[in-house]
Parts: sequence; C-alpha cells; structure tokens
Amino acid sequence: MATPLRPMVIVRLLAGRGAFRIGVQLMAVALLTVWGAAAYGEFANAWGTCSWLVFVPTAAEKAALKILPRTRLTTASLAGLALRIAAAPVVVLAGVLVVIVLVAPSSQAALYAASATWAACTGLLMTTSGLHRLRGKPGLDAAAFTVAALGVAATTVVTWLFDFSPQGHLLVLVCGIALVITCSLAALPRRWVRPAAPALSERPGLARAFGRSTVLLGITELLDAVTVSLIFVVLAVSGRVVDSGPFYLALLGSSLVCSFALYHLKLKQPTTSMNLRGTGGATGRATASRLLRAGELAGGGFAVALGITMLVPQAREAVLAAADLPLTASGYVVLAAVVGAEIVLAVALIYARYLVENTDSRVLSLTAGVSALRLAATLLCALALAPALGAVGGFCALVIGLGVEAAVLRRLLRRTRTEGRPTRPNHAPASGSSPRK
Repeated sequence: MATPLRPMVIVRLLAGRGAFRIGVQLMAVALLTVWGAAAYGEFANAWGTCSWLVFVPTAAEKAALKILPRTRLTTASLAGLALRIAAAPVVVLAGVLVVIVLVAPSSQAALYAASATWAACTGLLMTTSGLHRLRGKPGLDAAAFTVAALGVAATTVVTWLFDFSPQGHLLVLVCGIALVITCSLAALPRRWVRPAAPALSERPGLARAFGRSTVLLGITELLDAVTVSLIFVVLAVSGRVVDSGPFYLALLGSSLVCSFALYHLKLKQPTTSMNLRGTGGATGRATASRLLRAGELAGGGFAVALGITMLVPQAREAVLAAADLPLTASGYVVLAAVVGAEIVLAVALIYARYLVENTDSRVLSLTAGVSALRLAATLLCALALAPALGAVGGFCALVIGLGVEAAVLRRLLRRTRTEGRPTRPNHAPASGSSPRK
C-alpha cells in the first residue's frame, strides 16, 4: 500500500480533482449572474460558513493514509472503522436536512442545512476515494470526482435555465453527490464496508489508537476551515454580508491552490509515512523548521506593513476606499495582493505541518493546539479589520493568523528538541504505538 504512484496516475488523479474544483468555481461565477448580489451573498455566506464540515469526514482519510500502509492483518477492520467515522456526520446532517426541507423548504435553515450536507458529503467522497487509492484502484478516485464535476456542471446549467433558488440548487447537488458516494462505496471490498465485528473488539488498543490519530490529524484542517468560516460570520454580524460574495470568490482561488497542494501530499502520504518514521523524521523536521521560519518572517512583515498603512491617514483612507463596495480596479489589486500573500503562506504551512505530522505521533497535540491558537488570532484580527475593510480585511486576518501559527509552532518544535524529549518511532498501531490539510 505504500508503493509510490506512477506519474501518469498522479496526473489522472489531479485531473479528476481539478475538474471537480474548477467546476465548483465556475458554478460560483455563474450563480452570481443568476441570483444577483443580494441572494448570492446569502448563498456564499451559507456555503462559506459550512465549508469546514468537509474536514470532519476527511480526518478518517488522513488517519487511514498513514496507518493502513503499516498494517496487514487489521487492514479491513481499520478501513471499516474509517468509513464509519466518515459516514457518521453525513448521516446526521442528511437526517436534519430532510426534516427541515419537509417543514420549511425555502427557509434560511434549509439553505444552511443543505450547504452543510453538501460539505460533509464531499468529505465522505474524499475518504472513500482515498481507500480506493490504498487498495490499488486510483482510477476510481479520478472517475468519482470527474462524475461529480459533471453533476455540478449539469446542476448549474439547470439552475441557470430554470432559475432555481439557492436552496433548490443545493438540494440537487446533494442528491447528485449522494449517488456518486453510493457507487463508490459499492466498489469497495465488502469486508472493508462491513468488516468482521470481533476484529477490533479483540484489540481495543488498536481502535483507540486509530481514534486518537483521527482526531488529532483531522483537527488541524478542521480548525483551518472553521477559521475561514468564522470570517463569514464576522462579515454577517458586522453588517457586511454582501462582502461575503467578493470574499468567497477570492477564497476560491486560494482554496484551489491549497487543495491541489494538500491532495498532492495525500497522494504521497503512504510513502512519506514510511520514510519519516523513527530516525528518518529528523530531515523532515529540519525542513519544516525552515519553512516555518520563512512563514514567521513573512507574516510578521505583513502585519507591520499593514499597521503602518493604517496609521498613516492618507494611506488608511486609500485602503478604506479601495476595500469599499463596489470594488474598483484599485480594490481588486489590493485584494489580489493580499490573496497572493495568503496563498504562499498557506501552502508553506501545509507542507510544514505535513512533514511534522508524519514524523512523530507526539507532536500531533502541538499542531492541533497551534491551529487553535491561529483560529483565535485570526478571529481577533477579523473582528478588528473586517468591519472596516470587508473582504480585504478578512484576508488580512488570515495572513496574520498564518504568521502567528508559523512562529508559535516553530518555537514549540525547537523547545521540544532542545529539552530532549524522547520520541517514539511511528510504528503500525499493531505494535501498540499511537498513530499520527
């Protein structure tokens, strides 16, 4: 299971995911022309607020990609456990959505419930696709997301032709991806979907290790997504819900790059997990420290430059005017510059965390804690900047939060090494050790 994928296979996988991501982005642009700024702002706010739910099911995928390559006798049991963990939030949200649609199909609650269910379903499809790659069937991953991309395109065309409401559009999307998930599950080995019940009950330590690894691995990406979602909340609370549209459209470009980077790392994760365990993790930690140092300097420099700009009256007035809606050419230039800085910092931190997480299970609590600190720092900055700067302020808060995360994580890792804490090689769960954007 740790055999590296061939280059052409990676290209096919990236093409499948790329078609899906690009389809979603084209959908976002098309819907703006269908619904107008006000309705689109509500849709974008619901979509963005619920986007963090993608990472609840994918936590099980990250754990499986690290642990299953190191197992033999318990592969089916752990795969089944991963599927159950990933499917649980989807089942709950789908049940809530059905009730809301029956009671109030055109309500705001239906809009948010449909957005939440779509996000969770997307995460579940990622997990099932990851299991297909692990069992040597990467083509099913590419096929699933290609079909999902076609479904997004078809739904967008139907919405454009028949003027579906945001609620109706999302409900059709949910039904389509549910069908793709069903087919993907049917293609998995039966013993993975329904593993023998006694397998894990006879080894409770294995199930606990997998559960711990799932929580700690998934919480970093989950907190990252919650951080972004909270900015949508700040925009809504501060009376700038219309800014959710420009913020969401700009976020699409950032998320596209970061999603490709994260997915590329996941394709390599089984091999990386084997190479960086034990003494091999020193090289990975050294590379991560250099990336974190660069991120710390970049984030700190950005914060200083922003502070100086806001203290100089003429510069402050120019930035406030550029950030006000409707965005002018200078406003788009400012927003694009801030988004570019956020993309560079985000990709650097994604790779640094990836290296750290695949070295030593003990550092997982550090990465999770630092992600929570980043959330708090970003939220405080968003509360200070977003009411005045709107979408630009939201991205400024993201950049500063990334700089804080890089600074704190680098220092914690350095202190851990200088204190000489013993580290345990990351062996397979069967040996009793705790397993590991």
